[in-house]
Amino acid sequence: MSTPTLSALPIRRLTPRDLAACADLSEDRGWPREEHKWGLLLSAGTGYGIDDPDGPGLIAACVVTQYGPLENPGLSAIGMVLVAERHARKGIGRHLMRYVTDSAGTTPLTLHATPNGRPLYEQLGFKTVGRAEMVSGRFRTEDAADDTPGIITRAATAEDLPTLIRLDTEVFGLDRTHVLTRLPAFTDQLRVAEANGEIIGYAGAWPNMDTHVVGPLIARDTETAKALIASLGARTDRPLRTDIDVRHEALLTWAKERGLEPVAFNAVMTYGIQELPGDWTRRFAPLTVAAG
Repeated sequence: MSTPTLSALPIRRLTPRDLAACADLSEDRGWPREEHKWGLLLSAGTGYGIDDPDGPGLIAACVVTQYGPLENPGLSAIGMVLVAERHARKGIGRHLMRYVTDSAGTTPLTLHATPNGRPLYEQLGFKTVGRAEMVSGRFRTEDAADDTPGIITRAATAEDLPTLIRLDTEVFGLDRTHVLTRLPAFTDQLRVAEANGEIIGYAGAWPNMDTHVVGPLIARDTETAKALIASLGARTDRPLRTDIDVRHEALLTWAKERGLEPVAFNAVMTYGIQELPGDWTRRFAPLTVAAG
């Protein structure tokens, strides 16, 4: 099949019924299947895919998660942009991304780009505005026991949800209630940090293959972020993984000193805005880089 025909294939919206096909596509590119994450993204966001013209399955997919008012989103995050290996470098990824950017209209876009994906996004007009560093490993809980005196952490309850949504909206800069209300079912742990009876941060840990991913991580300051990571690490026997904004140098140094090792860097990119909304000083890690 010729390249022009491939790059003009129809794009359709995905549904939760496409979860297995999305996981197959991940596996085709050497990524983990990540069915748990795909399930969240396809329910909280909008998936787009290109069906394989030669049989069942997908040859390309991505997910767009919108934030802010439903009728007028303030930001859309693009993630899980994948093209089947046998059809790579034939213009399909560009075709899919152009469709997504055109469909967004005036809504600003953001994504986390790998080094391989960054050149395409730059050609499409995305600008790099920051970086996130992925760290992963066995968290040494015993080394963190006395790091954050005075900060109490506990399991989040249903009664905490309105407070978490208010805090998250203030820090993230846009309402993402439709994502946060899914966290109790999506995460294995959802914890809050308190000082003087006030919630000053929260974090989740969700299962991804053999790790627990820490995210989102919202905290008043670095010490609060440390307390939340330590509390999550103390309650799992899996390695931890998280993606920390590189501007939080002190937290990255602390995490590495306690067993988490550098894995990779992703470029944080935007389209239509010069910087992300919200307060980055209290936003330490995303739920997942696929959802901004």
